[in-house]
Amino acid sequence: MAVPIRTVVAALCAGLAATLCTTAPARADRGTDSHEQLWAVSGPERATAAGAPRAQVALDGTTGTLSLSVSRGGRTVIEPSPVGIVTEQADLSTDLRFLHRKDRLVDERYRTKSGKRLERRALMNETRLSFATPAGARLDLVVRASADGVAYRYVLPAGHGDVLGEKSAFNLPSDASAWLGTYRVDNEGQFARYTAASAPTGDYSDQALFATDGGYTLLAESDLTGSYSGARLAHDQGSGTYRIKLADDRVHTDGALATPWRAMVTGDLATVTRSTFTDDLAPASKVTDTSWIRPGTVLWTWLAGGREAGQSLAAQKAYVDYAAARHWPYEAVDAGWYFKTDEWDTTDPDWQTNSWMPQLTDYARARGVGIIVWIHQRDLDTPEERAQWLPTLERWGVKGVKIDFMNSEAQPMLQWYDAILKDTAAHHLMVDFHGSTIPKGIQRTWPQVMTMEGVGGEEKRTNTAAHLTTLPFTRNVIGSMDFTPGAFQRVGLRPNSDAAEVGLTVAYESGLQMFAGTPASYDARPLARAFFDQVPAAWDDTRLLAGQPGQEAVLARRSGDRWFLGGVYAGDARTAAVPLSLGAGRWLVETIRDGADGLVQDRQVLRGGDELSVDVVANGGFAGIACPWRPGVATCYR
Repeated sequence: MAVPIRTVVAALCAGLAATLCTTAPARADRGTDSHEQLWAVSGPERATAAGAPRAQVALDGTTGTLSLSVSRGGRTVIEPSPVGIVTEQADLSTDLRFLHRKDRLVDERYRTKSGKRLERRALMNETRLSFATPAGARLDLVVRASADGVAYRYVLPAGHGDVLGEKSAFNLPSDASAWLGTYRVDNEGQFARYTAASAPTGDYSDQALFATDGGYTLLAESDLTGSYSGARLAHDQGSGTYRIKLADDRVHTDGALATPWRAMVTGDLATVTRSTFTDDLAPASKVTDTSWIRPGTVLWTWLAGGREAGQSLAAQKAYVDYAAARHWPYEAVDAGWYFKTDEWDTTDPDWQTNSWMPQLTDYARARGVGIIVWIHQRDLDTPEERAQWLPTLERWGVKGVKIDFMNSEAQPMLQWYDAILKDTAAHHLMVDFHGSTIPKGIQRTWPQVMTMEGVGGEEKRTNTAAHLTTLPFTRNVIGSMDFTPGAFQRVGLRPNSDAAEVGLTVAYESGLQMFAGTPASYDARPLARAFFDQVPAAWDDTRLLAGQPGQEAVLARRSGDRWFLGGVYAGDARTAAVPLSLGAGRWLVETIRDGADGLVQDRQVLRGGDELSVDVVANGGFAGIACPWRPGVATCYR
């Protein structure tokens, strides 16, 4: 008997989520309300079996409004939440009718220059749901689901006019634990713990972490460019709702538009911490030749020497000598080097001829050290300024630029980011953004971006130990973070111990890991100095060994056959028991902890899966290196 063609097509569409299947006009599943249409989007089959999230889009047949919810293992991650966007020409959040659905598999392999691991695979199912208003205005809602996240974006055809705002929001259970940072334009707010409903009314950074029955969920954004506006979360106390609020009241558009991804990184805490979901969502690299992009550790001179050091060639040469002796690949010259010596913060108009920077780069090059230089954003604000600065720095042999004080996520500033990213790539200059937005897939698309601040870092005098133990689960999940650890000299200005400060160089990932101490402070702590000599800035893998936001974070990062360990704790002294989940076999583990008279190093041989026991002081931590052990192996240091 011949099989009806409809049966064949239905079977193919149901069994091959990886292929493109179009139904027009398709029928969605019916909800419990006969006026409701439902569409489910789950991660690839093998990922789903491991507990991947499942998104469900619902269209209310009475109001024509859309909502999206997320579950994991049948448990709530995100409750049904509004979806929609409003433009000059149409309100695309109501009176919508369903047109058709398309499904496809996204399977991309890519390699990065920095981050939690260099080799990546983006594997996710994508569903595009098309809708229209009675007047014929079109909206495509694109939803992606992977093993560690769900994301959606709006795609609009040309002719929709400027965007006036989104109806997008995230509804969390009122009693969900929440770790939130008050929004600031430099993204340097402190993280604090609330419940979803108890957080005070106000704006919060979109890197918000929640714990629900379905696990942990970090809200995020990806593929943000100058075609749109940066987002933050607006919240009213007493509600579990967090609304998307754009930096601009009006987003100017020209032609078709694909908005940034609204992302939800979700899973158990280890999955969220290890996730590269926001990078996976971003466009592929726009830089073809990346051979000149080289992550590394950096002797940073601002907290070490301040403005005086920034205006002294002799001081900078001394720092270069120290970096060379330690085999640290870079030295960073901060503010002041191109300012008038008698007018702090005033650019010398003759900097190209008056500067001693060419002498420093020549001196450093002869000693195997690359130079990173600080520049104020105002000096790179126009195409003419960039055409003056960037070729000059490249000609001098500068390896990277630390650009400061953008302090905005409005559309004009995002368009400036688009321009500077293209120009720095063209002139082979690595980038560290300060006073900036946070990584939103930028490091995949523009791999010369080695790190970004966007964090309450070492310079701040208001940090708490709880904040430090929250960052690995919030800000650092979404990309490299220039926290600048290692400021041992700032005793009394930082909340943690010396061993915790060493551990931050591993617990916090940064493609340019800026050490913030003074040479004297390193020399006074030879164990810390020796560890800094070993720690890399690019990683083959990352694992969370133990953690609870605001209480403790112990991360392991692998480089070759060695695992580097970094642990930070908030609260009372304790003996920490850390599962050594590094793999089978025997491991030599060398740890650095706080002792009565300074830093202490311990060595022990453990089997994979054993517990590593470390004495931790109040608000303390530890650092360590683990390497495969066999008879005759006495140290992991090389």
